[in-house]
Amino acid sequence: MAKTRPPRTATPEIYADIYKMFMAPVSAFDCGAKCAAHNEGVPVCCSTEAAIPIVDKHEWQLLKQRTDLWHEYKAPDKATEKELSDLHHDCVAIECKGFMSCERENRSMSCRTFPFFPYIDREGDFLGMSVFWGFEDRCWVQSHLQIVNLRFLTEFVAAYEMLFQVDRDEFTANRDHSASMRRVFTRHDRPIPLLGRDGHLYKVTPTTHEIKAARFHEFGRWGFYEKDKPAEPAKHWATLDPNSLKGLTRAAR
Repeated sequence: MAKTRPPRTATPEIYADIYKMFMAPVSAFDCGAKCAAHNEGVPVCCSTEAAIPIVDKHEWQLLKQRTDLWHEYKAPDKATEKELSDLHHDCVAIECKGFMSCERENRSMSCRTFPFFPYIDREGDFLGMSVFWGFEDRCWVQSHLQIVNLRFLTEFVAAYEMLFQVDRDEFTANRDHSASMRRVFTRHDRPIPLLGRDGHLYKVTPTTHEIKAARFHEFGRWGFYEKDKPAEPAKHWATLDPNSLKGLTRAAR
């Protein structure tokens, strides 16, 4: 008998399970207050003028069942309308009532994960998380990666492992985004920051795909934060010895 193929997208029940286990904040403090100072008092990740949340239609179904926090996003102009016209047919652009009305248990996946995405190498291995580099001039976290909580990284990896098991399209989209990042960072001669699934920091050389242990200062600071002093690292990173690495653990494809 032929094996049953996994569904192409996750069900609302799968998203509910992910929401339940992925509640950790990025940092031990409100990082949104850092970028809000440069965005009219609104955190960058909470402003559709900066980042429009995109959800799978089954995640959208779950959110509508759980809360009235969200509504479908209405493009304010033709340029945004054209940008959203390229969305996958299973995706929906949404908008919440605003950060002052946030319900943390009802945040979308895009809210929970920002500014990170699952980094997948050319062999198809999910290695950890890297950044949505297009926001690096506005997102304070991307200039201070050392503030990321280990619990956030652990729950991020577990959430995407669960999602990739049932949604091959989600895996493919992130694999392709990782490849796009390698092309962009090759042009700019920059190492790719990788917070490894094993709890260590790495840099990926995009031209050779080589992965080496790294230190946070190697990735620089950007935009409004270029002249910032380095933020105090989260306890995990402060006590980690980069010389103790034994090699990055790779997830099975």
